[in-house]
Amino acid sequence: MWIAKRFQGPERSGNGGYVAGQVGTALAGLIDAGTVPQVTLRMPPPLERELDLRADASGAWLSDGESLVANAVPVGADFLADAVVDPVSPEEALAAEASYRGLQKHPFPSCFVCGPANDGGLQLKPGPLGDGRTACTWKPATDLATGEDDLVDAVFVWAALDCPGGWAIDLEGRPSVLGQLTACIDARPRVGEACVALGRYLGEDGRKTFTASTLYDADGRILARARHTWIAVDPALFN
Repeated sequence: MWIAKRFQGPERSGNGGYVAGQVGTALAGLIDAGTVPQVTLRMPPPLERELDLRADASGAWLSDGESLVANAVPVGADFLADAVVDPVSPEEALAAEASYRGLQKHPFPSCFVCGPANDGGLQLKPGPLGDGRTACTWKPATDLATGEDDLVDAVFVWAALDCPGGWAIDLEGRPSVLGQLTACIDARPRVGEACVALGRYLGEDGRKTFTASTLYDADGRILARARHTWIAVDPALFN
């Protein structure tokens, strides 16, 4: 596996949602029904370097030489019982984008998912709804599809579930990076489809903050959902 600079989060490491998506999708097709992949990031994923990704029915492992970058294990799908974030209309989501705090002060402006400085990124703008939720719109670009069916690669669905949860935290006052992502993809959107992504704050414990996110299709049906654990950090250590 190779993490191109396009897929960075902080300046010198891979985006957590994208990397978790690579590891999680490697496991997803190998596990039993009723379970979902739970990916834990063990270190900042290195960019522009050959990494080793292995998977079997018991788990998946992403390694940089002798160092474990991330691993995934199957967990019961009931872990995501509180991961469905109540939807809003596309118009409400678009209005929330105007208050996206990352446009003024972003701890990692090159982030593939929500960084305003990453022209090749998803360019999500999760703005606050005022009740612990965030919302934004997403129309997946053509180059995110897996092939001729125009369905978005599952890796990018994982990525889109990342930052809407992260911005449910006060990332300006509490800069954080993704430590764990557990996700279930029920269906994949088509390129150009008008999707809505939402995040919700769940709580915190010391340096850890817990959030959830949900991705809806153009008809308001759930495409995917996730839970996150975020770790508070000093952004200077990553740039």
